[in-house]
Amino acid sequence: MTIFLQSLDYQLWHIIVNGPRMPTRTIEGVVSPKPENEYNDNDFRILQLNSKAKHVLFCAVGPNEFNRISSSKISMLVHEYELFMMHDHESISDMFTRFTTIINSLKNLGKSYPNQELVRKILRCLPKSWTAK
Repeated sequence: MTIFLQSLDYQLWHIIVNGPRMPTRTIEGVVSPKPENEYNDNDFRILQLNSKAKHVLFCAVGPNEFNRISSSKISMLVHEYELFMMHDHESISDMFTRFTTIINSLKNLGKSYPNQELVRKILRCLPKSWTAK
C-alpha cells in the first residue's frame, strides 16, 4: 500500500500518515485557516490531494472492513453523545456546534435521534447555573 500510494503521488502517502492539510494564512505571526475566496492554485492542489487520499483509502477497504469501521465509528460517537456535557467557560454556541457535529456525524452513518430527545439532551447537559433560565 505504501509503495502504491507513493507511486501515485508521494504527497498522498504524506497526507495519509500526517493527516489532511488545509490552506492557511499567517497574519501578524498568527496562522489561521485561509478563506475559500483567497485560495490559489496550490491551495486547490492541496485540497485535491486530501480528497484523492481519502478516495484511495475508500477503494482499498472492502465492504466487510467498511462495515466494521462504520460500526466502530458509530459506537464511538454514541459514547461521545451519551457523555456530552457543556464545558466550563464554553459559550452556548460553541457547545451547540460540538453537539451538532456529533449528531450530524451519527446521522451520516445512519444513526439518528428524535428531535425531542436531542432537546432534552441539550437541556440536561447545561451546568447548574442555567437551571433558573
